[in-house]
Amino acid sequence: MKRSTAGCSVLTSVAVGALLVGCSASPDGEKSEPKMSADKVSSLVAQKLASTTGKPKPDISCPKDLVGKVGTTMRCELTASDGSTLGVTVTVTSVDGDRINFDFEADPKASPAR
Repeated sequence: MKRSTAGCSVLTSVAVGALLVGCSASPDGEKSEPKMSADKVSSLVAQKLASTTGKPKPDISCPKDLVGKVGTTMRCELTASDGSTLGVTVTVTSVDGDRINFDFEADPKASPAR
């Protein structure tokens, strides 16, 4: 059975073209332990993927705020228009005051629509 969808194309582009990319932003919240809201992380990852792949911003969701501690990881999820999903791992690479810098890496293979 042959299946070709725009969603799979986006996921393939993300998996191949943007496996490891860096982002940074100032977090929302307290200065003692900086955090970046889940919505902000989702938005930054989506923006970077769109600029890297030349495709529209994908739907990215992250489950919680990102704690500004080097080495902290969080799993987010990219959902394509066909319902298939791709995991994205976000890793804090450095913290400078209240600025959290992170890289993210997309999983090599998408999961089928649920």
